[in-house]
Amino acid sequence: MSNHQKILRLVFMAMMIGIGVVISPILRIEGMCPMAHLINIVCAVMLGPFQAFTCAFIIGIIRMVLMGIPPLALTGAIFGATLSGVLYRISKGKLIAAVLGEIIGTGIIGAIVSYPVMALLMGRSGLTWMFYVPSFIMGTLIGGSIAFIFLTALKHSNTLSEIQKKLGAKSYD
Repeated sequence: MSNHQKILRLVFMAMMIGIGVVISPILRIEGMCPMAHLINIVCAVMLGPFQAFTCAFIIGIIRMVLMGIPPLALTGAIFGATLSGVLYRISKGKLIAAVLGEIIGTGIIGAIVSYPVMALLMGRSGLTWMFYVPSFIMGTLIGGSIAFIFLTALKHSNTLSEIQKKLGAKSYD
């Protein structure tokens, strides 16, 4: 990977982090953050699983520190972002696999991990291990649908593979 591609990747990650932090409080429904899932899937497809995890982690930390969001900002993002990138690669570039990775990673795994985090660390009582699953799945379905439409449009115009190649990411077209 050339230095130019490394710089482009860093700039792209910084833009995704900036967009993720700014857009999350604007387009947020209580208990859901669909735009975070859009960002996770786009990062997973454009950069890969490790960078998607990194973006989700940094966005979560910034949201927690600056906006007072509970640890759900992390548990509701990092698993989906990572699994989205992994399934996208395993499927050799199927966008629906990236969306399913986000839905499973955040909607199920992240939601279940959120229960002990919120119950034990944050002292929330009256929760069950399935408490966060419905809202997390709903948020991932909304954000995943938007990401799928957006990335499909990029794919049909051959822009997706061009961006991936410029970023030094794996392209499947």
